[in-house]
Amino acid sequence: MEKKVYSIDGKELRTINLDDKVFGLPVNEDVIYYAITNELANKRVGTACTKTRAEVHGSNAKPYKQKGTGHARRGDKKSPINVGGGTIFGPKPRDFSYSIPKKEKRLAMKSILSLQAQSDRLTVVEDFTVESGKTKDLVKILSNFAKDERTVIILKDDDGKIKQAGRNISNLHFLSYNRLRAHDLFYGRKVILLESAAKNLSEFYNNVEEEAK
Repeated sequence: MEKKVYSIDGKELRTINLDDKVFGLPVNEDVIYYAITNELANKRVGTACTKTRAEVHGSNAKPYKQKGTGHARRGDKKSPINVGGGTIFGPKPRDFSYSIPKKEKRLAMKSILSLQAQSDRLTVVEDFTVESGKTKDLVKILSNFAKDERTVIILKDDDGKIKQAGRNISNLHFLSYNRLRAHDLFYGRKVILLESAAKNLSEFYNNVEEEAK
């Protein structure tokens, strides 16, 4: 697949051949769904906790005697049917995380990259950084490619300067080529792929597949 490479000023520079094994696959919606659901589940904290009747503070004595009052028989004041009593089947701390096969996760990432490339949401830009680390300098560059929309930048390495410049920009997410997140990548309305990151992506996924064989 051929894509145009743009300068940080938004001018066309050259073309690049993107690996069809990464950017030209048929979109597999099922594995994309599984990958996104897995990421969201793994982010859940799972700290919700309610008290049962055994844990609620209060007396264990019966509020009144069993017979002779004309009322229904009652246990203690901590009964779930009383105000302030325990909770029946309430949430308890739990771990929501689970794992999916690595092969499935890799396929999901490649499917999302293929989807973004085929829908023209993906733009390849020459390698750049923000040496000043200032937000205004990064905003000036992004204004040539995205207009107040959810944007994802795929980096060729862990560039601290560009991340520092983008901390105060809402709806901007940074991903390294070897640590992609399905949720951010799928919901990005604009994906800016650095030129070196495109080459690194192809090498990374091809090497991983060869090692898995």
